[in-house]
Amino acid sequence: MNTESLGTIFLNASLVNNFVLAYFLGICPFLGVSGKMETATKMGGAVMFVMLISSVCAYGIHAFLVVIDAPYLQLISYIVVIASTVQLVEMFIKKMSPALFQSLGIFLPLITTNCAILGVALFQTNKGYGLLESVVYALGAGVGFTLALVLIAGLRERLTFAEVPSISKGTALTLFIAGILSLCFMGFAGLGA
Repeated sequence: MNTESLGTIFLNASLVNNFVLAYFLGICPFLGVSGKMETATKMGGAVMFVMLISSVCAYGIHAFLVVIDAPYLQLISYIVVIASTVQLVEMFIKKMSPALFQSLGIFLPLITTNCAILGVALFQTNKGYGLLESVVYALGAGVGFTLALVLIAGLRERLTFAEVPSISKGTALTLFIAGILSLCFMGFAGLGA
């Protein structure tokens, strides 16, 4: 059983140990969907929802696998839950907002392979979190993921109007910004003590 407070768990997951900017998990949607603020926020919401559902399911699956003494099925079970949840989210977005479905493109089904979501399930299990702690951890990780997406999307939108040397346009500038954001988030490391 873990003795951290819920606030500490949330802050650690969202700021101190941000999955994108500290662990470098989920870089594909971070770089691919962060061109526009609107798309970034909606992708962040979709990832947060999948993280929450996967976290609750991972807690239940882990408890069940411990009872039947089959912990070797943990990883494959988590992957199946994540893939199923992403399919539900994809069908919901396609039905409710075809424009958003088009703007997210290939990155929506790629949530299935987003290692940040699998990381949440595995990290919460390894830390021995209970159900409420797991939900708070997943919510914090989702907020941190969305925050990283929104920050880089805002910077990229602003830089479309700036005069940037041709040598650093495009991907080079995006990676440079991501590196600076990562360094900024390293400043939160003191909060984790």
